[in-house]
This record gives sequence, structure tokens and C-alpha cells, in this order.
Amino acid sequence: MSDKKDITICLGSSCFSRGNGKSLAVIKNYLGEKKLDDISFFHGELCTGNCAKGPILKIEDELFEEVSPENVTDILDKCFNKK
Repeated sequence: MSDKKDITICLGSSCFSRGNGKSLAVIKNYLGEKKLDDISFFHGELCTGNCAKGPILKIEDELFEEVSPENVTDILDKCFNKK
């Protein structure tokens, strides 16, 4: 198992079209700016099966619902203990 923080974004058509397409870019930018690329493993999956509560983002074992480009930075700050 990797010691990197596992970040999984849902890229299923529902989540992608409802905002995860834009959140994807925000997350990639965040990880790069904060120099977190080396301690995180950011990847996508096609569907988490939670379409009604999407867009979905999973960090480690915690599932975040109704993720948007506007709130994803706050979620990442919380998970990486950044202020």
C-alpha cells in the first residue's frame, strides 16, 4: 500500500457534467500549487454509484457529496490540514 493520500474523483457522466469536470482542474492546480503531488495519488474512476448525491470526491475513506469547483478547495484544505 502506498503512503500517499488517495484522492479519487468520480468521472462518470453524471458527476462529470454536474461539475467534476471543472473540479478536476481545480484539484490538479491545488495539488501543484501546494506542492502536494509527491504525497498524493490523484486519480479518477468511472462511477461510484452515488449519482443522486454527486458530484462525488473520495479522499482516503471519506466520501464527499455535492462537490463543486467552489467548495473543493475547502475540502482539500481540511484533508491536508491547510488554512
